[in-house]
Amino acid sequence: KKPEDWDERPKIPDPDAVKPDDWDEDAPPEIEDEDAVKPEGWLDDEPEEIDDPEATKPEDWDDEEDGEWEAPKIDNPKCEAAPGCGEWTRPMKKNPAYKGKWHAPLIDNPNYKGIWKPQEIPNPDYFELDKPDFEPIASIGIEIWTMQDGILFDNILIASDEKLAESYREKSWKPKYEVEKEKQKAEEAAAGISDGLSGFQKKVFDGLYKIADIPFLGPYKIKIIDIIEKGEKQPNLTIGVLVSVVVVIATLI
Repeated sequence: KKPEDWDERPKIPDPDAVKPDDWDEDAPPEIEDEDAVKPEGWLDDEPEEIDDPEATKPEDWDDEEDGEWEAPKIDNPKCEAAPGCGEWTRPMKKNPAYKGKWHAPLIDNPNYKGIWKPQEIPNPDYFELDKPDFEPIASIGIEIWTMQDGILFDNILIASDEKLAESYREKSWKPKYEVEKEKQKAEEAAAGISDGLSGFQKKVFDGLYKIADIPFLGPYKIKIIDIIEKGEKQPNLTIGVLVSVVVVIATLI
């Protein structure tokens, strides 16, 4: 338990501080500007607002039910050319004598001991298994909610040995990846896609992804990206994808 004399205050009011004799806590924050002078041309007898002369009492107005009808107020046009209307009063200014409520300045607390917290002791309920009794992992489930297809998973490895994982990557995953990569290049070449056209298409799709990030297209971003991704999987549809995206944007505009 925290001791009764434990002081957690890092700063305390200076007990030796004394309020200065000239400190006036009752002085207002603002006072009238005695140097102010009423501007020439001030219209004392003119109100700032007058009844709208063009307003008329509605025909269905019932004085007994609706009360006495009063015309709505409008700004007095005579006041527009004058420096002001109505009763003139001196403007307010900051009171140089205002200091507010006096408080003793803060000093370091000589009795400060820091923020108290209970001491830590060994946990009597702590335990650690030398050989955890786990069931063998027979399968892995991956749940994905997506709007696109063509997502595949394979070569999943769970291990605690980083070297084993690296060895598996080099011996099992990488060779298969290289074969799949070469196969993809061969399919693209067989489809008659030249290097120059592929480079052009890459620029096109990069531009389309930037267009999908335009803020006002936010609600339709997923649909636009879906069209772009389908075009990437079938590069011979690049022109069609371009037309589709342009139609979507034109429709929105």
